[in-house]
Amino acid sequence: MKKNILMGFVFFLLLSCSKKEAPVVSFYYWKTIFRLSQTEKEVLEDNNVRKLYIRYFDIGLHPQTQEPIPISPIRFQENMTRFTVVPVVFIKNKVMLQPNLDIDDLVEKTFRLIAEMNKKNKIDGQEIQIDCDWTLSSKDNYLKFIEKFKKRSQKKLSATIRLHQVKYFKKTKIPNVDSGVLMYYNMGSIAPDSLNSVYDPKIAARYLKSLKNYPLPLDFALPVYSWGVHIRNQKVIGLRSKINIEALKADKNFEQTSAVFFQVKHSNYKNGIFYEENDLLKMEAIVAEDLKQMGEELHENIAQQPKEIIFYDLDEFNLKNYEKNIFEQVISCF
Repeated sequence: MKKNILMGFVFFLLLSCSKKEAPVVSFYYWKTIFRLSQTEKEVLEDNNVRKLYIRYFDIGLHPQTQEPIPISPIRFQENMTRFTVVPVVFIKNKVMLQPNLDIDDLVEKTFRLIAEMNKKNKIDGQEIQIDCDWTLSSKDNYLKFIEKFKKRSQKKLSATIRLHQVKYFKKTKIPNVDSGVLMYYNMGSIAPDSLNSVYDPKIAARYLKSLKNYPLPLDFALPVYSWGVHIRNQKVIGLRSKINIEALKADKNFEQTSAVFFQVKHSNYKNGIFYEENDLLKMEAIVAEDLKQMGEELHENIAQQPKEIIFYDLDEFNLKNYEKNIFEQVISCF
Protein backbone atom coordinates (compact mmCIF):
# COMPACT_ATOMS: atom_id res chain seq x y z
CA MET A 1 0.00 0.00 0.00
CA LYS A 2 2.79 2.40 0.97
CA LYS A 3 4.63 1.53 -2.24
CA ASN A 4 1.55 2.43 -4.31
CA ILE A 5 1.16 5.73 -2.47
CA LEU A 6 4.84 6.54 -3.03
CA MET A 7 4.60 5.71 -6.74
CA GLY A 8 1.49 7.85 -7.02
CA PHE A 9 3.26 10.75 -5.35
CA VAL A 10 6.27 10.42 -7.69
CA PHE A 11 3.92 10.33 -10.70
CA PHE A 12 2.20 13.49 -9.45
CA LEU A 13 5.57 15.24 -9.09
CA LEU A 14 6.61 14.25 -12.59
CA LEU A 15 3.29 15.46 -13.95
CA SER A 16 3.64 18.78 -12.14
CA CYS A 17 7.20 19.28 -13.37
CA SER A 18 6.22 18.55 -16.97
CA LYS A 19 3.40 21.10 -16.94
CA LYS A 20 4.14 23.75 -19.53
CA GLU A 21 4.68 27.29 -18.39
CA ALA A 22 2.12 29.69 -19.82
CA PRO A 23 3.44 32.23 -22.33
CA VAL A 24 3.77 35.84 -21.27
CA VAL A 25 1.79 38.74 -22.72
CA SER A 26 3.60 41.30 -24.90
CA PHE A 27 2.39 43.99 -27.29
CA TYR A 28 3.30 45.59 -30.57
CA TYR A 29 3.31 49.40 -30.56
CA TRP A 30 2.70 50.76 -34.06
CA LYS A 31 2.34 54.54 -33.78
CA THR A 32 4.80 57.25 -34.79
CA ILE A 33 4.93 58.82 -31.31
CA PHE A 34 5.47 56.74 -28.18
CA ARG A 35 3.18 58.14 -25.52
CA LEU A 36 1.01 55.87 -23.38
CA SER A 37 -2.53 56.77 -22.36
CA GLN A 38 -3.81 55.90 -18.89
CA THR A 39 -5.81 52.98 -20.32
CA GLU A 40 -2.73 51.62 -22.11
CA LYS A 41 -0.67 51.91 -18.92
CA GLU A 42 -3.32 50.02 -16.95
CA VAL A 43 -3.43 47.18 -19.49
CA LEU A 44 0.36 46.84 -19.34
CA GLU A 45 0.29 46.84 -15.54
CA ASP A 46 -2.63 44.43 -15.23
CA ASN A 47 -0.95 41.92 -17.55
CA ASN A 48 2.54 42.32 -16.10
CA VAL A 49 3.86 43.32 -19.53
CA ARG A 50 7.62 43.84 -19.53
CA LYS A 51 8.41 43.69 -23.24
CA LEU A 52 7.19 45.90 -26.08
CA TYR A 53 7.84 45.36 -29.78
CA ILE A 54 8.03 48.91 -31.08
CA ARG A 55 7.92 49.81 -34.75
CA TYR A 56 10.96 52.05 -35.17
CA PHE A 57 10.46 52.88 -38.86
CA ASP A 58 9.40 51.45 -42.20
CA ILE A 59 11.72 51.05 -45.17
CA GLY A 60 10.26 51.94 -48.55
CA LEU A 61 11.51 53.29 -51.87
CA HIS A 62 12.16 56.92 -52.71
CA PRO A 63 9.59 57.92 -55.35
CA GLN A 64 12.20 59.45 -57.68
CA THR A 65 15.41 57.50 -57.12
CA GLN A 66 13.84 54.17 -56.10
CA GLU A 67 16.51 53.95 -53.39
CA PRO A 68 15.54 52.47 -49.99
CA ILE A 69 14.66 55.14 -47.43
CA PRO A 70 13.41 55.13 -43.82
CA ILE A 71 9.79 56.21 -43.42
CA SER A 72 8.21 57.86 -40.35
CA PRO A 73 10.69 56.98 -37.57
CA ILE A 74 9.05 56.88 -34.16
CA ARG A 75 9.60 59.66 -31.61
CA PHE A 76 9.70 58.75 -27.92
CA GLN A 77 8.02 61.06 -25.42
CA GLU A 78 8.37 58.77 -22.42
CA ASN A 79 11.18 57.11 -20.49
CA MET A 80 11.57 53.50 -21.64
CA THR A 81 13.65 52.09 -18.78
CA ARG A 82 10.79 50.01 -17.33
CA PHE A 83 10.38 47.99 -20.54
CA THR A 84 12.47 45.63 -22.57
CA VAL A 85 12.22 47.21 -26.02
CA VAL A 86 12.52 45.23 -29.24
CA PRO A 87 12.93 47.56 -32.24
CA VAL A 88 10.84 46.37 -35.20
CA VAL A 89 11.65 47.48 -38.74
CA PHE A 90 8.99 46.92 -41.37
CA ILE A 91 10.54 46.47 -44.81
CA LYS A 92 8.16 46.76 -47.73
CA ASN A 93 8.45 43.78 -50.05
CA LYS A 94 9.02 46.06 -53.05
CA VAL A 95 12.37 47.02 -51.50
CA MET A 96 13.48 43.39 -51.60
CA LEU A 97 12.21 43.07 -55.16
CA GLN A 98 14.77 45.61 -56.42
CA PRO A 99 17.07 43.73 -58.86
CA ASN A 100 20.15 45.82 -58.08
CA LEU A 101 19.56 46.21 -54.36
CA ASP A 102 22.73 47.14 -52.46
CA ILE A 103 22.16 44.80 -49.53
CA ASP A 104 25.35 45.73 -47.65
CA ASP A 105 24.40 49.40 -47.75
CA LEU A 106 20.83 48.66 -46.62
CA VAL A 107 22.10 46.54 -43.72
CA GLU A 108 24.50 49.22 -42.57
CA LYS A 109 22.01 52.09 -42.77
CA THR A 110 19.27 50.09 -41.06
CA PHE A 111 21.55 49.03 -38.21
CA ARG A 112 22.97 52.53 -37.73
CA LEU A 113 19.55 54.18 -37.55
CA ILE A 114 18.35 51.65 -34.96
CA ALA A 115 21.55 52.17 -32.94
CA GLU A 116 21.18 55.97 -33.08
CA MET A 117 17.55 55.80 -31.94
CA ASN A 118 18.45 53.44 -29.10
CA LYS A 119 21.30 55.68 -27.95
CA LYS A 120 19.20 58.85 -28.11
CA ASN A 121 16.44 57.28 -26.03
CA LYS A 122 18.69 55.32 -23.63
CA ILE A 123 17.36 51.99 -24.83
CA ASP A 124 19.60 48.98 -24.32
CA GLY A 125 18.06 46.70 -26.93
CA GLN A 126 19.31 43.10 -27.05
CA GLU A 127 16.98 41.99 -29.84
CA ILE A 128 15.85 43.35 -33.20
CA GLN A 129 12.90 42.15 -35.25
CA ILE A 130 12.56 42.38 -39.02
CA ASP A 131 9.04 42.46 -40.44
CA CYS A 132 8.73 41.67 -44.14
CA ASP A 133 6.19 39.62 -46.07
CA TRP A 134 8.76 38.26 -48.50
CA THR A 135 7.75 36.26 -51.56
CA LEU A 136 9.38 33.75 -53.87
CA SER A 137 10.50 36.65 -56.06
CA SER A 138 12.08 38.62 -53.21
CA LYS A 139 13.31 35.60 -51.24
CA ASP A 140 16.97 35.72 -52.29
CA ASN A 141 17.48 39.38 -51.42
CA TYR A 142 15.59 39.02 -48.15
CA LEU A 143 17.51 35.96 -46.96
CA LYS A 144 20.83 37.65 -47.80
CA PHE A 145 19.74 40.76 -45.91
CA ILE A 146 18.90 38.67 -42.83
CA GLU A 147 22.25 36.85 -42.95
CA LYS A 148 24.24 40.05 -43.23
CA PHE A 149 22.14 41.95 -40.69
CA LYS A 150 22.55 39.21 -38.09
CA LYS A 151 26.33 39.35 -38.47
CA ARG A 152 26.35 43.15 -38.30
CA SER A 153 24.07 43.54 -35.30
CA GLN A 154 25.48 40.73 -33.12
CA LYS A 155 22.11 40.71 -31.36
CA LYS A 156 19.27 38.25 -31.07
CA LEU A 157 17.32 38.49 -34.32
CA SER A 158 13.69 37.57 -34.84
CA ALA A 159 11.48 37.80 -37.92
CA THR A 160 7.79 37.85 -38.61
CA ILE A 161 6.42 34.79 -40.37
CA ARG A 162 3.17 34.44 -42.34
CA LEU A 163 1.01 31.33 -42.61
CA HIS A 164 1.94 30.65 -46.23
CA GLN A 165 5.63 30.83 -45.30
CA VAL A 166 5.04 28.11 -42.70
CA LYS A 167 3.18 25.74 -44.99
CA TYR A 168 5.50 26.16 -47.96
CA PHE A 169 8.78 26.70 -46.10
CA LYS A 170 10.70 24.40 -48.42
CA LYS A 171 9.98 26.90 -51.21
CA THR A 172 9.95 30.18 -49.31
CA LYS A 173 12.87 29.05 -47.11
CA ILE A 174 13.49 29.96 -43.48
CA PRO A 175 15.38 33.13 -42.53
CA ASN A 176 18.48 32.59 -40.40
CA VAL A 177 17.04 34.14 -37.24
CA ASP A 178 16.88 32.99 -33.63
CA SER A 179 13.09 32.81 -33.57
CA GLY A 180 10.00 33.78 -35.51
CA VAL A 181 6.67 35.38 -34.73
CA LEU A 182 3.73 33.94 -36.63
CA MET A 183 1.38 36.76 -37.62
CA TYR A 184 -1.91 34.94 -37.06
CA TYR A 185 -4.12 37.48 -38.80
CA ASN A 186 -4.74 39.18 -42.16
CA MET A 187 -5.50 35.75 -43.59
CA GLY A 188 -7.92 36.53 -46.37
CA SER A 189 -8.33 38.99 -49.21
CA ILE A 190 -9.73 42.44 -48.52
CA ALA A 191 -12.86 42.13 -50.64
CA PRO A 192 -16.45 43.38 -50.97
CA ASP A 193 -17.83 40.02 -49.78
CA SER A 194 -19.04 39.29 -46.25
CA LEU A 195 -15.92 37.39 -45.11
CA ASN A 196 -13.54 38.71 -42.45
CA SER A 197 -10.06 39.14 -43.96
CA VAL A 198 -8.45 39.59 -40.54
CA TYR A 199 -9.41 36.15 -39.24
CA ASP A 200 -11.14 33.34 -41.11
CA PRO A 201 -11.16 29.92 -39.38
CA LYS A 202 -11.64 28.11 -42.70
CA ILE A 203 -8.51 29.71 -44.17
CA ALA A 204 -6.58 29.11 -40.94
CA ALA A 205 -7.48 25.41 -41.05
CA ARG A 206 -5.60 25.02 -44.34
CA TYR A 207 -2.33 25.95 -42.65
CA LEU A 208 -2.54 24.92 -38.99
CA LYS A 209 -1.34 21.34 -39.37
CA SER A 210 1.85 22.66 -40.98
CA LEU A 211 2.93 24.26 -37.69
CA LYS A 212 4.26 21.01 -36.23
CA ASN A 213 6.65 20.62 -39.16
CA TYR A 214 8.09 24.14 -39.07
CA PRO A 215 11.70 24.00 -37.81
CA LEU A 216 11.95 27.55 -36.41
CA PRO A 217 10.78 28.25 -32.81
CA LEU A 218 7.66 30.41 -33.00
CA ASP A 219 5.82 32.87 -30.82
CA PHE A 220 2.42 34.10 -31.94
CA ALA A 221 1.00 37.54 -32.75
CA LEU A 222 -2.77 37.90 -32.39
CA PRO A 223 -4.94 40.83 -33.52
CA VAL A 224 -6.78 43.25 -31.26
CA TYR A 225 -8.02 45.73 -33.81
CA SER A 226 -10.82 46.37 -36.25
CA TRP A 227 -11.24 48.31 -39.45
CA GLY A 228 -13.87 49.19 -41.99
CA VAL A 229 -13.59 48.15 -45.63
CA HIS A 230 -14.92 51.03 -47.74
CA ILE A 231 -16.73 49.69 -50.81
CA ARG A 232 -18.11 51.60 -53.80
CA ASN A 233 -19.80 49.91 -56.76
CA GLN A 234 -18.63 46.51 -55.50
CA LYS A 235 -14.99 47.64 -55.42
CA VAL A 236 -12.82 48.21 -52.36
CA ILE A 237 -11.58 51.80 -52.35
CA GLY A 238 -9.87 51.87 -48.95
CA LEU A 239 -9.53 50.73 -45.35
CA ARG A 240 -10.92 52.97 -42.61
CA SER A 241 -9.36 52.56 -39.18
CA LYS A 242 -10.69 53.49 -35.76
CA ILE A 243 -14.37 53.46 -36.60
CA ASN A 244 -16.65 53.61 -33.57
CA ILE A 245 -19.45 51.18 -34.42
CA GLU A 246 -21.84 52.62 -31.83
CA ALA A 247 -21.32 56.11 -33.28
CA LEU A 248 -21.89 54.68 -36.75
CA LYS A 249 -25.19 53.14 -35.63
CA ALA A 250 -26.28 56.51 -34.26
CA ASP A 251 -25.31 58.40 -37.43
CA LYS A 252 -28.37 59.05 -39.64
CA ASN A 253 -26.13 59.10 -42.71
CA PHE A 254 -25.53 55.35 -42.27
CA GLU A 255 -27.87 52.38 -42.01
CA GLN A 256 -26.86 48.98 -40.70
CA THR A 257 -28.07 46.42 -43.23
CA SER A 258 -26.50 43.26 -41.75
CA ALA A 259 -24.20 42.13 -38.95
CA VAL A 260 -21.16 43.53 -40.77
CA PHE A 261 -22.45 45.98 -43.42
CA PHE A 262 -23.44 49.64 -43.14
CA GLN A 263 -24.87 51.45 -46.15
CA VAL A 264 -24.44 55.18 -46.75
CA LYS A 265 -27.89 56.77 -46.95
CA HIS A 266 -26.70 60.33 -47.61
CA SER A 267 -23.35 61.51 -49.00
CA ASN A 268 -21.22 62.91 -46.16
CA TYR A 269 -17.78 63.43 -44.72
CA LYS A 270 -16.84 61.41 -41.63
CA ASN A 271 -13.41 61.65 -39.98
CA GLY A 272 -12.09 63.40 -43.09
CA ILE A 273 -13.31 60.67 -45.49
CA PHE A 274 -15.98 61.26 -48.12
CA TYR A 275 -18.72 58.66 -48.24
CA GLU A 276 -20.93 58.69 -51.31
CA GLU A 277 -24.58 57.68 -51.20
CA ASN A 278 -24.93 53.86 -51.47
CA ASP A 279 -21.31 53.23 -50.48
CA LEU A 280 -20.85 50.32 -48.09
CA LEU A 281 -18.70 49.93 -45.00
CA LYS A 282 -17.88 46.35 -44.04
CA MET A 283 -16.74 46.13 -40.43
CA GLU A 284 -14.03 43.56 -39.82
CA ALA A 285 -13.52 43.14 -36.08
CA ILE A 286 -11.93 40.59 -33.76
CA VAL A 287 -14.05 39.83 -30.70
CA ALA A 288 -13.04 38.04 -27.50
CA GLU A 289 -14.42 34.69 -28.71
CA ASP A 290 -12.28 34.94 -31.85
CA LEU A 291 -9.14 35.45 -29.75
CA LYS A 292 -9.90 32.47 -27.53
CA GLN A 293 -10.62 30.31 -30.57
CA MET A 294 -7.31 31.40 -32.10
CA GLY A 295 -5.49 30.45 -28.92
CA GLU A 296 -7.13 27.04 -28.75
CA GLU A 297 -6.53 26.09 -32.38
CA LEU A 298 -2.91 27.20 -32.22
CA HIS A 299 -2.35 25.23 -29.02
CA GLU A 300 -3.75 22.10 -30.64
CA ASN A 301 -1.29 22.33 -33.53
CA ILE A 302 2.01 23.56 -32.12
CA ALA A 303 5.21 21.55 -31.91
CA GLN A 304 6.45 23.48 -28.88
CA GLN A 305 5.08 25.94 -26.36
CA PRO A 306 5.47 29.62 -27.33
CA LYS A 307 7.27 31.90 -24.90
CA GLU A 308 5.16 34.93 -25.77
CA ILE A 309 1.81 35.90 -27.20
CA ILE A 310 2.20 39.35 -28.75
CA PHE A 311 -0.97 41.33 -29.32
CA TYR A 312 -1.22 43.75 -32.23
CA ASP A 313 -1.49 46.45 -31.23
CA LEU A 314 -1.34 48.54 -28.07
CA ASP A 315 -3.90 51.25 -28.72
CA GLU A 316 -6.53 52.62 -26.37
CA PHE A 317 -9.12 52.66 -29.16
CA ASN A 318 -8.72 48.91 -29.63
CA LEU A 319 -8.29 47.92 -25.99
CA LYS A 320 -11.58 49.41 -24.81
CA ASN A 321 -13.46 46.86 -26.93
CA TYR A 322 -12.29 43.95 -24.75
CA GLU A 323 -12.97 42.85 -21.20
CA LYS A 324 -10.19 43.46 -18.73
CA ASN A 325 -8.95 39.86 -18.42
CA ILE A 326 -9.13 38.89 -22.10
CA PHE A 327 -5.34 38.60 -22.46
CA GLU A 328 -5.14 36.30 -19.45
CA GLN A 329 -7.92 34.19 -20.96
CA VAL A 330 -6.06 33.85 -24.25
CA ILE A 331 -2.71 32.77 -22.80
CA SER A 332 -4.51 30.24 -20.57
CA CYS A 333 -5.39 28.39 -23.82
CA PHE A 334 -1.73 27.35 -24.18
